[in-house]
Formats: sequence, structure tokens, C-alpha cells
Amino acid sequence: MTSKPIVAIIYDFDGTLSPGNMQEFGFIQAIGQTPKEFWTKSDLIAADQDASGVLSYMKLMFDESRKNGIELRRASFNEFGKGIQLYDGVKEWFAAVNEYGRKKGLKVEHYINSSGLTEIIEGSPVAHEFKHIFAGKFLYDDDGIAQWPANAVDYTAKTQFLFKISKGIFSSRDNKIVNSSIAEDKKRVPFPNMIYFGDGETDVPCMKIVNMFGGHSLAVYDPANDKKKAGAMKLKRQGRVKFAVPAVYSRESKAYRIVCAILDKIKADNELTVLSR
Repeated sequence: MTSKPIVAIIYDFDGTLSPGNMQEFGFIQAIGQTPKEFWTKSDLIAADQDASGVLSYMKLMFDESRKNGIELRRASFNEFGKGIQLYDGVKEWFAAVNEYGRKKGLKVEHYINSSGLTEIIEGSPVAHEFKHIFAGKFLYDDDGIAQWPANAVDYTAKTQFLFKISKGIFSSRDNKIVNSSIAEDKKRVPFPNMIYFGDGETDVPCMKIVNMFGGHSLAVYDPANDKKKAGAMKLKRQGRVKFAVPAVYSRESKAYRIVCAILDKIKADNELTVLSR
């Protein structure tokens, strides 16, 4: 019996599934700042030190927490995640897409590929929907208090996780198997079976790789933000993505119709491959 083809739908998080940065739904308020104040400080650290923007915000989280007598605990991050706002339809999206995939004889899996923090995403209302979360994280001591960055994911680092998903590697640490040569028909998720959702420039390398190897990429935008819409449309004009759609995830949305059509295509392509043998 032939196993079901696996389809990987891969999402950025901030601006893609949520209308804001995840630090803005609890953590920044806890240190008594506004999002603008926090991100301005983070940008200044990066500019002054010629540093990674991701490592700069993680350092700032350390500094500001200590100033305010707050311990950065894994449990606290999880608690902040519970307050994350999500775009319309996100909570129902996964079950709807999974159901459609099952009807087509496909196994749909969902992944996060984010420059945010794993620990916050793990506390979000949709954390259980993901096969794996690839994102930044901290190292913790025996009391569960963050001590140092364990993983910082910037826009180029994100691309490695596409290859890990393709080969069925669920470890941020691995750097051997991911670089090994595996025949295309032996990969757990071939690139044509990938769908990538992102919202901006930091997702461009992933979008281009997915497109280049036969997959499908979508740029989503806040339907209430004309600037975000213009940015997504620009990515489509430039050929960075195949589709630009509002960040609405209901069964009536354009995003849902596109994904269903892609699943139809993946199913048909797989059947043609089987028939050609």
C-alpha cells in the first residue's frame, strides 16, 4: 500500500498568523514600555554594535527584565503566548485544511519558521497544531530561568529549516544529516509539496527557495494596512511569491481557496508520477 504524500505548510508567525510581534502581547507591557520604545532600543543596539537584529532584541529582553526585577522563565514566556492575537480564521484554519487534504488522500502537516521565540509560540492558542516549531529560543538553568540565547533565527537562517523539513529532521542542532545527499524521491517532503506563508522581506529567501524547487509561496498582509498590502503586491510583481492575499484564514478566504487548489495539484502530480512508473 502506497503511503499518503505529505504536504508541509510552513508559516512565519509575526505578521503572518498574528497582526503584531509576539513580544507585544504581554512581555513589553510587563517591562513598562510601548512597542515603539522597545523596538527603537533594539534597533539602536543592532546599529551601534553592527549586530544581528534577532540577538539584539534577545539581549534587550535580558537587560530590561533585570531592570524591572522580572525573571525570564520558560513558563512566563508560555504565559505571554496565551495572549497573542491571531488573524481572523486562524484557529479554525488547520482543521479545515487538514480535512480537505484527507479527502484528497494527502497528509497535511503544519510548521512554524520564525525569528520570534519558540517558548512564546508554544504558549499560543494554536501551538498544538504544528508538527514542529523552528524559531529562536533560550538556554535555561535548572530553575527554568533563561541564561543565554540557544538559537537565533534571522532571515537567512530560516532557509536551513526548509531543508530539514524536506528531510524529516526535527532538530535545530543537526548540521550533518541536513547536508547529506538524499535522492529526491526519498525525501520525506519534496519541495513541490511545500507551501510557504510569509508577510515580508525577511521571508524572501525562503519564498524564493520554495518557488525555485517547485513549491508554492504566498505573501499575506493585514487587510486593514495599505502599506502591508503594497509590500505584498510588490513581492508578487517581483516574482518572489506566486500569490498575495489578505491574512484571513476562513473557509471563505482567498488563502483557503488557493491552498485547496494547490492540494489538488499536488494530488494530481503525485498520481501522474505513480502512473509514469
